[in-house]
Amino acid sequence: MRIIIAPAKKMRSDPDSLAPAGLPDFLPETEVLCAALRSMDPAALQRLWRCNDRIAALNVRRLEEMDLRRNLTPAILAYEGIQYQYMAPGVFSQGEYDYVQTYLRILSGFYGLLRPFDGVTPYRLEMQAKLAVGGARDLYGFWGDRLARRLFAETDCILNLASKEYSLCVSRFLEPSVRFVTCVFGQEKDGKVLEQGTQCKMARGEMVRYLAETGAETLEAVRGFDRLDYRFSPAHSDEETLVFLRP
Repeated sequence: MRIIIAPAKKMRSDPDSLAPAGLPDFLPETEVLCAALRSMDPAALQRLWRCNDRIAALNVRRLEEMDLRRNLTPAILAYEGIQYQYMAPGVFSQGEYDYVQTYLRILSGFYGLLRPFDGVTPYRLEMQAKLAVGGARDLYGFWGDRLARRLFAETDCILNLASKEYSLCVSRFLEPSVRFVTCVFGQEKDGKVLEQGTQCKMARGEMVRYLAETGAETLEAVRGFDRLDYRFSPAHSDEETLVFLRP
C-alpha cells in the first residue's frame, strides 16, 4: 500500500532539525521547471502563481536564491498547510517517521513525487498552474504518466488522501491490476455526503497521523479511523471509496 497526499502552498526552510535522506527522484525534471520559472519576469510569475504582491515578492526571492541540492528540508517538515498541521510530523516518533517514509508519498507540481525525507527547498508551483514547458502546455502534460508509473512500480494498492488537482496525476493512468481507493470525509445532509475543504484537510492530516501511529498496512486497517468525530460508514462506501462521516 502507498498513501498519496497533496503538498501545501505554505512552506518553510528548516535544514537543521532533521537531515534529508536523499534527493527527489525527479530532480532533473525539477531543474527544467526551475529554469522555466527563472526565465519569467516577476509580473508573469505573479499571474502564474495567482497570489498577492507580498507572496509574489517572497517567492520571486526564493526562486532567485534557489539551490536544489544544498540546505534542504525533509519534505514532510517543509510543508505548513492545515493538513500538515494536523499530521504534526514534527512530533512523530522514530517508528512513525519510518512508517511514512515507507508508505507515504507527496505529489508535487514542482518535484513530481516525493518521499517524506527527500530534501526540498521552498517553492510555489501548483499542479494546475498553466506553465508551458518541455513541449507541454501545462504541468499535467509535463509530468504525464511518470508519477503514476513510479507509484505502480512500488505497489498495486493506493490510498488516495490527495485533492483531485493532484490525484488526477495518478488516477487517470490507472491500470487494471492497481486498486485505487479514495477517502471521503464529510457530513450527511438530505441523503448526500457533503465535504468541506478545511475539514477535509484536517481529516487527511489526522488520518496520516492515525495510520503512522497504528502502523496500518492494509485498507482494512484504514477503516478504524475515528478521530475528529469521524466514523467509517459502510453504507456509503464501496470498492473505490471509503467514506467517513461526522455528526
